[in-house]
Amino acid sequence: MRDSVSILIGGKAGQGIASIETLLTKGFKRAGFYTFSTKEFMSRVRGGSNTTLIRISKNPVNAPVYKADIFVPLDISAFYHAQDRITNETFVIAKKGDYKCDCTFYDHDLESLAKSIGSPIVSNTIAAALVFGLLGCDVKVLRGIIAEIYSNELLEVNLKALEIGANLGQENGNCLYCIEPTLSAIQTKDYFLSGTEGVGFGAIAGGCNFISSYPMSPSTGVLTFLAKQSQAFGICVEQAEDEIAAFQMGLGVWYGGGRAITTTSGGGFALMGEGLSLSGITETLIVVYLAQRPGPATGLPTRTEQGDLELSIYSGHGEFPRIVLAPGDPKECFELARRAFELADLYQIPVIILSDQYLADSYFHVEQFDIDSKQPVHHIVKTDAEYKRYSLSDDGISPRGIPGYGEGFVLVDSDEHTEEGLITESMSVRNEQNAKRLKKLELIANEAIIPEGDAREKIIIVGWGSTKHIIKEAVDKIENETVSAIHFSWVYPLSEAQLDVLRKAKKIITVENNATGQFAKLLKLHKIVIHAQILKSDGLSFFVDELSERILSVLKEIR
Repeated sequence: MRDSVSILIGGKAGQGIASIETLLTKGFKRAGFYTFSTKEFMSRVRGGSNTTLIRISKNPVNAPVYKADIFVPLDISAFYHAQDRITNETFVIAKKGDYKCDCTFYDHDLESLAKSIGSPIVSNTIAAALVFGLLGCDVKVLRGIIAEIYSNELLEVNLKALEIGANLGQENGNCLYCIEPTLSAIQTKDYFLSGTEGVGFGAIAGGCNFISSYPMSPSTGVLTFLAKQSQAFGICVEQAEDEIAAFQMGLGVWYGGGRAITTTSGGGFALMGEGLSLSGITETLIVVYLAQRPGPATGLPTRTEQGDLELSIYSGHGEFPRIVLAPGDPKECFELARRAFELADLYQIPVIILSDQYLADSYFHVEQFDIDSKQPVHHIVKTDAEYKRYSLSDDGISPRGIPGYGEGFVLVDSDEHTEEGLITESMSVRNEQNAKRLKKLELIANEAIIPEGDAREKIIIVGWGSTKHIIKEAVDKIENETVSAIHFSWVYPLSEAQLDVLRKAKKIITVENNATGQFAKLLKLHKIVIHAQILKSDGLSFFVDELSERILSVLKEIR
C-alpha cells in the first residue's frame, strides 16, 4: 500500500488525453481519493507530444511528481518524450513490441481493442477503465460518469470500451499501487478546481461585470470561463482587437462606474504598459490577470514560468502605486481575485493577479471554504457642483465620482493635472499630485498578507505564487525539523510586517520558476540576505521529488 500513486498519460493532441483525464479525475474523486492533475503540452492544435499527470492519495495532495508509477503512452512518441519519467517500478500499459524499458509491461494494444468494437477513438476509455481496475477501483463509478458525458451511439460504444478495460484491469490486477479510499473525501464534497476557475469565480464574487481581452494562452481560460457565466451573472464580454484596446476598454468601464478585468500573458502585458501608466496618473483603477509563460517574445507559449514578476512591478513609465498578488492554489485564486477588485476600488490603482500556465491548467483538491454573502463595496461618491476629482487628502485618496452621478464634472487627463483635473505644468502642483498618489503606499502596506509559515531560527524555503504546494510537500518529504517553508501570495509592495518574518530566519533559500531569481532580487532590495537560490526555467513546473533532492543538495552546501 502506498500513500499516493502517479498516473502519466501521454499522446498527441487530438488522441483523447483530455477525455482520459476527465474520466479518471472525476472517477477517483467520486471513489474517495484526494486527486490532483496537471498537464504539459506543445503549442499546436493536433500532433506533438503531450502528457497529463494525475496523482491520487488517501491524504490531500496538490503537487506534481516527476516519476510515474503507471504510464499510458498512446503512441511511440509519447513514450520517448516521457522516458526519463519511467523507473523499473513503473507499470507501462502499451503494446510491448513497440517499446523498450526496464519496467513492467501490461502488453495490450489499446487501439486494436478499440477497433474490435468498431470505434478506434474509444481507446482512451479502455485505458481509463484499465487503470481504474489495476488500482482496485470499482468501475461502476466510471460507468456513471460516461452516462453523464455521452449519449446515443457514443454512449453505447463507450460502455463497451469500459467493459473491455474493466475486464483487463481485473485480469491484470496488481495491488502494488492500490490505495485505500478515504470516506471523508467523499462526504466533505470538497472542490476540484483549476486556477483558472478559481480566478473566474473570484472575479464574479468581486463584482466583475465586464471583461475585455485579446486571447493569449494561458490566460484565455479566464476569458472563456467568464463568457460562459456572462448571462447568469450579468457580465459583458468583449474580445478586443488587441491588448491595447482591451486595457483601455477596461479603464473606460471603471471610469463609468463598472468593474472590469482584462486578461493576458507577458507579451500582451508588454503592450499594456502605456495603459498602466494612464491608470496610474488618472487614478482610474483596473484589475489585470497576467498568466505567465516563458519568454522572451513568443518563447514557449504553452509552458510555464514565473518570469514576469519584474515586468508586473516595473511596467509603465513614471512612478505610481500598484499591487501585485500571486496566488498559490485555486482557493487563493478565488480569494485574491475577489480582493483585487476591492483593493483596486478602494485605492484607485491597478491591481495585477500573477498566475502561470501550471497553476491555470492544473486541478487541485480544495477543501470547502466559506464564501460570505457580503456584496462588493463601491467607493463612489455622488458629486456636487464643486467636485474636484483629484482633491488633496491626508491619505492620498481623492473622492471618486463617475459621470452622471451628481452635479459634478468628472474630468480626468493623462497630463499632470490640478485638483479639478485641468492640465498643468506647475511644479508645485506636480509635487502635490505626485506625493498624493504615492502616499497611498503607506495605507496599502497595511493591507499586505503576511506569508504563511514559521521561520524562527530555522532554515526557510521561500516561494511565491504557484510553487506553494510543491515546496510544502518537498519540505515535508525531507523530514528535517530545522527546515520550514514560507509562501508569499502578496508580492508587491512588500511591507515590514512581511519582511519581519524573514528577518527571524537562520538562513534563507528561495525557490523560483525563473532563471534570475526575480523575487530574491526584490527581497535583497529590502536588505534580506539570501543564502541560496533554487531556480528552474525549462518551461516545466518544479516536481516534488526533483525539488526535495535539490533542497537536500543545497542544505549540504550552506551548512
